Amino acid sequence: MNRSCTMEKLLYVNLSKKQVTEITINHRLEEEFVGGKGFGAKILYDLLPPGCDPLSPQNVLMFMTGPLTGTLAPAMRGCVVTKSPLTGTFADSYFGGHFAQEIRYCGFDGIIITGKAAESSYLWISDGTASIHPAQEIWGLDTFAAVEKIRELVGDQSVKTACIGPAGENMVSHALINCEYNRHAGRGGTGAVMGAKNLKAIALRGTKTLAPADQNGFMTIVDQAYKELAESEEVQSFNSDGTAGSIDFANLEQLLPTYNYYDGTYNEATRLNGEAQRRTFWLRNTACAACPIACGKVGSIRRGRHKGLISDVVEYETAAMLGSNLGISDIREVAYLVKKCDALGLDGMSAGGVAGFAIEAFQKGLLNSGDTEGHPLEFGNVSAVDYLLEKIAFRSGIGNLLAKGVKEAAKELNRGAEDFAVHVKGLESPAWGPRSVPGMGLALATADRGGCHQRALPVLYEIGGEWKGEMVERHGLKYKGEIVVHQQNYLAALDTLVKCDFGQYGIKAETYCHLMETALGRPWDVEKLMKLGDKIWNQIRLFNLREGFSREDDTLPKRFTEEPLPEGPYQGELITKTNLDQMLDDYYAVRGWDDFGKPTEDKLKELGLEAMPTLVQIPTGNQ
Repeated sequence: MNRSCTMEKLLYVNLSKKQVTEITINHRLEEEFVGGKGFGAKILYDLLPPGCDPLSPQNVLMFMTGPLTGTLAPAMRGCVVTKSPLTGTFADSYFGGHFAQEIRYCGFDGIIITGKAAESSYLWISDGTASIHPAQEIWGLDTFAAVEKIRELVGDQSVKTACIGPAGENMVSHALINCEYNRHAGRGGTGAVMGAKNLKAIALRGTKTLAPADQNGFMTIVDQAYKELAESEEVQSFNSDGTAGSIDFANLEQLLPTYNYYDGTYNEATRLNGEAQRRTFWLRNTACAACPIACGKVGSIRRGRHKGLISDVVEYETAAMLGSNLGISDIREVAYLVKKCDALGLDGMSAGGVAGFAIEAFQKGLLNSGDTEGHPLEFGNVSAVDYLLEKIAFRSGIGNLLAKGVKEAAKELNRGAEDFAVHVKGLESPAWGPRSVPGMGLALATADRGGCHQRALPVLYEIGGEWKGEMVERHGLKYKGEIVVHQQNYLAALDTLVKCDFGQYGIKAETYCHLMETALGRPWDVEKLMKLGDKIWNQIRLFNLREGFSREDDTLPKRFTEEPLPEGPYQGELITKTNLDQMLDDYYAVRGWDDFGKPTEDKLKELGLEAMPTLVQIPTGNQ
C-alpha cells in the first residue's frame, strides 16, 4: 500500500512499436507540477517537437490523474492533454465518471501515448499489465456500441473505458473522447488525435489501493470538504438542476447565445431549463466517483417522437449551443441531438457552434441547397442539424468542410464568412456571450486552449461582486485583468488535483490545501497553491508561444467586437477592440508579461522556469 497517495509511475505506450513501458516519475516533476494539468503542461512541452502536426504519430496523447484522484476526496476527476488539431494550442480536456480513478487503481498516475498503430487497436490495462490488441470488431461502431463490444471482448462488464466514435476515427477536428456514459473529454479535438493514432479505445481494470500519508488527518479534512459542499447554495443548485439551472440566469443577463450569437436572449429559454428537463425526462440523480454533488439527472423521454430515449441532464453548454444558439426550443429534440453527438463522438459545444455558423452561411448565400443535398439550413430546423451532424462525423459532402471547425471553414468559404465565425484561437466559443461583461471577454481571449469559460468566469464578479472591497463595475474595465489572472491561476492549480468545476463552488481553498497536505505528507498553503497555478499558466504560455501564437491571437470574434447586442436591457453593448487592448495591457502587466504577451525573464526566474530541464525521460529504444 502506497503511503504518499501517488503511484509514482506513468505508463508509456508507443503504438508504432507496440511497446509499453513503465516510467518512474521524477520527484522534481511531482514537486514542481503536482499532477493533472501540471504534469500535462510540462510533459507536452518536453516531449513534443516544436511545430508538430497534431495528427502526426509524434503528437502525444495523455490521460492524467491528480494526487487526489481515486481517493475519498470529493469531486475529483481526470484530464486528457495533447496538442489540439482544432486550434494548434495546448489542449486539456476534463472528464468525470470512473475512468480516471481506474487509471490509478491500475497502478499509474497517468498514461502517455505516442506513435500510430499499424491497424485499428485498443489498449487493455489490467492492474499493472498493459497490452495492445486489434480492434477491427470495434472500429466503425458508435461510442455506446463500442463500450459494449469492448466489455464483451475482455469478458468483464465492470471495466472502465475511454473510446472514440466515427468522428474521431475520421479525425474530425472537434471530435471527443467518450469516458463512459455522458462523461467526455470534449473540447479541442482530443478524439481526432486518438483516431489519428488508430486507437479506438482504452479499457481498464484495477485493484490497487491508495492511502494518504496521514490517513486520520485526511479523513477529517474529507469530512470538512463534504460539510462545505452541503452548506453551499451554489452546489445545492447543481444537485437540484445540474448546470441546466444556468439557462435562466444567462438569459436574464443577456449572455445566452441565440441564433449563432446574434443575440444574448432567447424568448423560449424556459423550455430548455432544469424545470423543463425535470418534467420531460429526469428520473433520478447520478454521480461520478466519490462525488456528493450528483449533478447528473438520468431519465427517459416520456412522449413525442423520441419517447423512450435515455438521456442524462442536457448540460447548460449543450442546451445553449444545440438549443438556443440554433433556435431549437424543444428540450426533447435538443436531448436527441446531444445523444447523437455523444454516439458519433462529436463535441456538442463545437458542433452547435459549427451548425450555427453553417445556418447563417446558408442564410447569407455562402452555402446553398446544392451544398446541402437539398436540405434547407434554417434556425429551428432540427432535421437540418441532424443532417449536419451525420455529415460532419463521416466527413461527407458539406461535412468535410465543417469538420475543420468554424475558423478553417470560414477561411475556405471566404466572402465575409469570418465576420460571423464565432471562435477564439479556433475553438468554438462557449455559451457565455460576453458583450455585456467585458471581463468575460478578456477571459475568453486569453484562455490557454482557445475560448473557454472553465479557465475564468469573471461574470460572477461583474454582475454584483466585489474585488478588493470595492463593487466591480459591470461595464467598466477596472480590475478585470487582476480578476481574470487570479481565477486562471487558482483554477489551473486546482486542475492539478484534478478537481471538478462544481466542487470549487463549495470547497474552500484552505480545505483543498489541507487535503493535499494530508494526502501527500508535505506542507501546502494557499500562497503555494496560487504560485503553482501561475507556474502552470506560464509553462503553457511558453508552449503556445513556441507554436506560433502571440498577442494577435488573444482576441475576440467580430460578432463580439463589432456587432452590438441588438435589443434587451444591454442593447448596444459590445467589447470594442480599444477596450480589449486596454484590458490586455492590464492583464499582461499583472502576469509579468511584456507588451507582446511573452513572459519576461524576471517572471520566469520568479517561477523557476528560466532553465527548467526535461523532467520525463523516455526509455531508450521506446522513442
